[in-house]
Amino acid sequence: MGRRPVTVRVARWSAEHPWRAIALWVVFVAVCFVGGNAAGLNEATAADQATGEVGRAELIVDSGGFHDPATENVLITSRSGTLDPAAAKVAADDAAAQLRQVTGVASVGTPMPSQDGTALLLPVTMSGDPETASDRVQPLRDATQKVQEAHPALRIEEVGGPSINKALDDTLGKDFKRAELLSLPVTLAILIIAFGALIAAGVPVLLALSSVAAAMGLSTLASHLVPANDTTASVILLIGMAVGVDYSLFYVRREREERAKGRSGLDAVEIAAETSGHAVVVSGTAVIISMAGLLLAQDAIFSSLAVGSILVVAVAVIGSLTVLPALLAKLGRWVDRPRVPLLWRLTAPRTGRHGQPARPRFWPAVLKPALRAPLATLVVSVGLLLALAAPALGMELKFPGMEDVPRSTAAMQAYDRLTAAFPSNGTSHTVAVRARAEQADRVRAALTDLAGRAAADPLFAPAEGDGPKIKVSADRRVSVLEVATPYASRTDEATRSLHELRQDLVPTALRGIPGVEYAVGGGVAANEDYAQHIWHKLPVVAAFVLALTFLVMAWTFRSVVVALTSIALNLLSAGAAYGLLVLVFQNHWAEGLLGFTSMGAIVTWLPLFLFVVLFGLSMDYHVFVVSRIREGVRSGLSNKDAVAYGITSSAGVVTSAAIVMVGVFSIFATLSTIDMKQLGIGLAAAILLDATIIRAVVLPSLMTLLGDANWWAPRFLRGRVATPPADPPTPTPELVGAR
Repeated sequence: MGRRPVTVRVARWSAEHPWRAIALWVVFVAVCFVGGNAAGLNEATAADQATGEVGRAELIVDSGGFHDPATENVLITSRSGTLDPAAAKVAADDAAAQLRQVTGVASVGTPMPSQDGTALLLPVTMSGDPETASDRVQPLRDATQKVQEAHPALRIEEVGGPSINKALDDTLGKDFKRAELLSLPVTLAILIIAFGALIAAGVPVLLALSSVAAAMGLSTLASHLVPANDTTASVILLIGMAVGVDYSLFYVRREREERAKGRSGLDAVEIAAETSGHAVVVSGTAVIISMAGLLLAQDAIFSSLAVGSILVVAVAVIGSLTVLPALLAKLGRWVDRPRVPLLWRLTAPRTGRHGQPARPRFWPAVLKPALRAPLATLVVSVGLLLALAAPALGMELKFPGMEDVPRSTAAMQAYDRLTAAFPSNGTSHTVAVRARAEQADRVRAALTDLAGRAAADPLFAPAEGDGPKIKVSADRRVSVLEVATPYASRTDEATRSLHELRQDLVPTALRGIPGVEYAVGGGVAANEDYAQHIWHKLPVVAAFVLALTFLVMAWTFRSVVVALTSIALNLLSAGAAYGLLVLVFQNHWAEGLLGFTSMGAIVTWLPLFLFVVLFGLSMDYHVFVVSRIREGVRSGLSNKDAVAYGITSSAGVVTSAAIVMVGVFSIFATLSTIDMKQLGIGLAAAILLDATIIRAVVLPSLMTLLGDANWWAPRFLRGRVATPPADPPTPTPELVGAR
């Protein structure tokens, strides 16, 4: 007998030395977590995230070394519609007196009336670090509330960046905390239903949580090489729970299946390592390759997400090959305790007549069309999925704007009243200019002329107060002008105003100034530039992921055909998910059902991120199912019998794993922000489609239709055929029924 695969040898050692393996895993997780916390997190800066012209504008502004303190406003409006100027002035003076006594207030400006006379605005400048202003804004809000109580006939509100950020942090923080708290009990409940035993359900959750903890620490350490962003931890949790539970589920189910045949605990672990353990390594490699594709996007956010995802998947794979066999060996038959009576009878592995686990009747019934009429089944199922994918051709990409933030908070309601009365406080473009210091006066004159020309254009909002405010750096090399537009950031009018600035107004105004460098940034610019960046990078990332996935699948299964069909099915799954997202979120019919307001587009970063995540996670199921089919083929079953055996023997675990993922991802669809809703719905729908229509209908019909051609490969790739597993499957009555 040849040398056993490394997955088997590692699992055998862990099973024979369980306490050592468990202790080593605990030490590994603790060292990673503690070491990461000790090193501290290195977050990405604006320079790290600079993309396109908007990125150049940010770098020009940063080079000016401006001190931009945090600013707040007290907005005074009438509750009845007509503002009494005298009463508003008294309230503004009262607010100014109150706020000057608040610690953290650097200065209070002069009250400024709106052009239509419906509002009075009192500007407030905060002291201290602007990055932490939202943590220190509450005393200002309390002072404003006292003024409101003293003047009940008026509406007096605190509104500004720090107060809005605090309100959003409070709301969204509760959302994420609720999602994180719900994900654990939901996952555990689904696993209890899948296993019918508490310990068996707890083992996958334990591995997933420990993998997430270790990956969090490693990601913090890695941030000193690849700067992190504030979404990395959430993605590590999301991906870590998904793959950690999946890998354990595959392993534990196979180990229980082998014990049901009468194997000893050690032999059952060894066979599980040789089969499911091998599938875990291959699928983990596929996920890592997919996530590594994000590095080609040359984007600080995607690079951080890629590193975090790669680390958590790698840790989950290592854990499933080391500590999981040790736990299973130590627990033995105790893994099936304590049993949930009804669920245990439904889920306990049973042995059929031929020594194989008894298959439920449901899946053979589902397989009948694919096995009896594979061509018709393939055409119909693929046609339906292509029809679902068709709307993706009309996909629009946009960043969420302030108009997409939930209006459930008082801060956002006040923001709407502020921008209605003072349009220049809403959407704006940043014109950043860098030139030699001796050209500063010419630059100022050019920007002043630019602001005047923009004020005469209905696409722009005229400056309020003393006219355009032009900031000039201390070295007189950098000048910055904010040009406001009265339109929301995602509207066509706002986009046209950006193009007019970039293509006409700014170049015309600055023409003739020697050595001038300029760029137009702002929220609208970020929307446009990032969408172009994504469309440009998506083909590069997709080509990388497809090419490397093809090589891994071809080498693993020694079949070019299996590799090609794997890629085709995953592309079909991703396309259907894209189409579903467009149907749901670019239209209005699902707004009441899912609790959102359509932005008429998909969030800019989502298609690229969704592609790599779905491609990686879909490979989990594909590798597991095709591995079981190949087991049947190598054991002497006909191609059709092997397909029936592979699908029916893996259906239970694939369904359970998919339900876990769908459950966790669906929780994220309940969050308030539109980007998290789209991510949750997109992932949940894609996994559901992949585990049902793709794996139970399209895959068996395609492999049945191809027959022995499934396993074709050039001579150099065929290699040595592995020894089939002991007690090979035979055509049981359940398989015959499926045919």
